[in-house]
Amino acid sequence: MDPLQFLVPLGWLSAVGPVLPYAIFVMTVANLATRHLAHRRHVEQGQDADSVEAYDPHVFTNVGLVLLCFLFILDSPVSGTILSVLVLAMFIADLFELEARNVEARNDMDIEAPKSSIAASLVVLVWSSYYALFFVIEGIWNQFVVA
Repeated sequence: MDPLQFLVPLGWLSAVGPVLPYAIFVMTVANLATRHLAHRRHVEQGQDADSVEAYDPHVFTNVGLVLLCFLFILDSPVSGTILSVLVLAMFIADLFELEARNVEARNDMDIEAPKSSIAASLVVLVWSSYYALFFVIEGIWNQFVVA
């Protein structure tokens, strides 16, 4: 008996659960793409105005990653928690980086790349690719681990 069965209807999760690592991986790659587009837009806004605005597709991928990772916690508690901590760190880094871009725009400074959130998103990419693409290295991995 699952202790959460009375709080959350988990029947649908058995069908969706195996697909979650792939969805998180795709959303992570989309997040990196929207991060690049958001930076280009912030540079353009910083030249024209005194502030920069959040890029809506990037906000969508951030929130989508957080929600998918919370669903992954229900399917795989340990792996989901580790990935959720990384995604939340990336989300918080994005918030601070957006504020840093606003400070740069107000003070007529060059708009820099969001280095900390790029690093955090690369860590999330490595971790999510481990879960989604483990079948690629599974044979080699098992030779070293099982031996």
